[in-house]
Amino acid sequence: MQKKHNAQLGSFTLQLVLCSAAVCSMITGTLLAFFHPEAPAKASHPAGAGLMVTERIAYQRAIEGVYWQHRIWPKENSKPKPSLDEVMSQAQIESKVQDYLRNSQALEDYWQRPITAEQLQAEIDRMAQHTKQPEVLRELFHALGNNPLVIAECLARPALGERLVTHLNAHYQRIHGELKVQPEYRPASADNRAPFSMAAAGASYRLPIVSDRSDGCSDETWTTISTINAPAPRASHTAVWTGSEMIVWGGYGGTYLNTGGRYDPSTDSWTAISTINAPAPRGGNTAVWTGSEMIVWGGDDGFSVNTGGRYNPVTDTWTATNTATAPIGRIFHTAVWDGSEMIVWGGWNEFELQSGADTALAPTVGQLQASPVPPAPGSITRQSGPGVR
Repeated sequence: MQKKHNAQLGSFTLQLVLCSAAVCSMITGTLLAFFHPEAPAKASHPAGAGLMVTERIAYQRAIEGVYWQHRIWPKENSKPKPSLDEVMSQAQIESKVQDYLRNSQALEDYWQRPITAEQLQAEIDRMAQHTKQPEVLRELFHALGNNPLVIAECLARPALGERLVTHLNAHYQRIHGELKVQPEYRPASADNRAPFSMAAAGASYRLPIVSDRSDGCSDETWTTISTINAPAPRASHTAVWTGSEMIVWGGYGGTYLNTGGRYDPSTDSWTAISTINAPAPRGGNTAVWTGSEMIVWGGDDGFSVNTGGRYNPVTDTWTATNTATAPIGRIFHTAVWDGSEMIVWGGWNEFELQSGADTALAPTVGQLQASPVPPAPGSITRQSGPGVR
């Protein structure tokens, strides 16, 4: 009897050892896969929720590279188009990653509405279905290795996260009359992974088929674009085309505005632009695209203004222009970009204008400097952009 009991105990011990070994093997395998730098290469891998921050930054740089490749460098610019590294620092790329991680964190921890795998898949499908630039969207997918998980995490998540946070904040503001402040982003932990759980990233995604059309539009037809997260309705605003985005700014919508947005036709999505250091609200201003910045100037806020600003879409930042020697404020004027300066002429300020000031803008400080010679009637006002003189 004792012999039988010992045999059973031995069998049980052997099974326990084998089971423990299997569990250990599974855990070890999972951990090795989790920490392996190539883990994100497969969409269904359970390590998907642990995309390393360094990997996200690398993928973000790949995305920025596609957009920069399509940015228009006006033929009037005397210098060649700079590289992405010359116009966007590593810190600025990292900041973009932190921004979308902050939004995801806020949705999960603050709003109790974490982004789900179904939402991310729906966002990818929406991009593929509604893109107005299929060839650019394919380039974006290719830059992310045509990996559905990476596309979901690094292309769909940023767009969806910002849209959801903006919607929830707007809803809260309508009810409570104030914005609900988001918590500060928690830096990545020692293993350099995202500091919070994003279960949706561990799901398996599929890559949809992007339209086979050579472009997103057909001749002599209109195609609607998304209004989700678009700027508030307005008139008398300005818009420029950068080659990869349309930037709209300012205008009047019941009150004068200094807000705006960037529309990306490849993903059919809007991104709000910063208002920090932006020019004061106005309508009827002019705007030009320099190759790296949108310059806005003049307009009306009840009175004609002679202020302006330079907006950099790569860094989402504004630099104000100096008004010390700027020409008289005006509305309904015109503006062109000549390769190194924005030239404005004419307009209205209680009466029609045919004179201005022959000025130059120091590109490093954004300062309007009047010519020491008194301007003749019909002369022009010029404002140069950075790094193109």
